Amino acid sequence: MSKQKIYNSAQLIELIGQIGFLPLLDSGIRGFSAEEMVDEECRYVALPDGGWDWPLWKWKGEIITEGGHVYGKFFAGKAGFISREWWPHFCNYRRSTRPAPTEGSIEETILLTLEANKSLITRQLRAACGFDGPKMRSKFDGYVTRLQMATRIVTEDFVYPTDRHGRNYGWGWSLLTTPELLHGKDACQCDRSPQESFELICQQLRTICPEATEKQITKLLK
Repeated sequence: MSKQKIYNSAQLIELIGQIGFLPLLDSGIRGFSAEEMVDEECRYVALPDGGWDWPLWKWKGEIITEGGHVYGKFFAGKAGFISREWWPHFCNYRRSTRPAPTEGSIEETILLTLEANKSLITRQLRAACGFDGPKMRSKFDGYVTRLQMATRIVTEDFVYPTDRHGRNYGWGWSLLTTPELLHGKDACQCDRSPQESFELICQQLRTICPEATEKQITKLLK
């Protein structure tokens, strides 16, 4: 894995293309996250006025829209990037361990709602699926996370509110869609068996994270 520090989104886009997989934050494998690879100036900083600056966080949308990489909660329920080259293998393996939602299930309703609307931010999707009651947010988010882990939902971009000067602010909202809508059905298909895809992914992670244990790699992919 490259030891060179990352200073901008273009460098991170290139790195993800080279290594194939990259969790956004702590992955459980030392050094294997975008947060650990970027220069200190690109990490989270609390400002004296109570605000914050976090260049890495702001790059996420560019990495998806300009770099063409896939983003979602793919690694033990945590967010990260997968290159388009490796996505078919990852999708092939994950869908073999997490079958498609059953007819009439909440997961199916979520996917059908997304497909009908093409893309929605999380709160819009939650409301469209009827999860607008008290204490429903965390329950709904759990369904969406499981669908991301199953490679059924990905992030298309990030939407930010703007102030009266037209400037973005806040953490932003994930604009959710399906990988088929975003990249096409062919991007989610692979000519290898799920086990072959899994072995290829493991080998790639062993190559880019030589100090990682088999237990760490398995935990990241399960």
